[in-house]
Amino acid sequence: MSTPLALLDRDTLKAMTGGDASLALEVIDIFREQAGLWSRLMDPKAEARQWADAVHTMKGTSLSLGALRLAQACERAEKAGRAEPPPSTTAAAVLLGEVRDILTLTLEEAAKAAYELAGKGARRAS
Repeated sequence: MSTPLALLDRDTLKAMTGGDASLALEVIDIFREQAGLWSRLMDPKAEARQWADAVHTMKGTSLSLGALRLAQACERAEKAGRAEPPPSTTAAAVLLGEVRDILTLTLEEAAKAAYELAGKGARRAS
C-alpha cells in the first residue's frame, strides 16, 4: 500500500522559500487568495478548456508550495479536460469535485502551516 501524498509538504515549502518564514507566509497567502479565483473557474458546465486551464495553473502553484495531493488531482482533471472528446458534464463534476475537496483540505493545512510559521517569526522577534 502506498503512502498518500502530502497535503502540504513543509520540506518543499521550506526549500522553495529558502527557509525564509516570512516569504513562506507570503506564498501561502497568495495561494489562499488565488484559490477562490480558481474555484470559480472550475465549472463543469463550462468549456473543458476553461477549467483545464484553471486546474493547470493550480497544479503548478501547488507543486511549488508542496501541495502534492492537490497537484495530483489537478493533473488528473487537466488531462481529462484536454482529452478529445472532453468528459461529460457529470464526469467533469466528479473530477472537479475531487479537486475542490482536496483544495479545501489543503487550505486547512496551509492555515496550520501559516500559524506555525507566524509563531516562529514571533519567537525570533522577541
